[in-house]
Amino acid sequence: MTDINNTQFFKVQNEEADGVKQILKEVYEALSEKGYNPVNQIVGYIMSGDPTYITSHKNARSIIMKAERDELVEEMLTEYIINNHWAEEIDE
Repeated sequence: MTDINNTQFFKVQNEEADGVKQILKEVYEALSEKGYNPVNQIVGYIMSGDPTYITSHKNARSIIMKAERDELVEEMLTEYIINNHWAEEIDE
């Protein structure tokens, strides 16, 4: 039985951070070019796992599937925290 009083650690070690950044950049640009709201579409993909939220324009659908959804969330949250000056950098 798990002790609910202890915190478990979650560590993602698949795609490198720079790779995830590049994936998000390319997908964002492809969605923008096609006239979609990139934030809404990426959130839809992350929440559902349904790749049809991502356009196939510029191979974006295949590109985003190279990273795990939790890696995408981790990268975005890390950048958000750093950009809001809550932390200078995040320990890995």
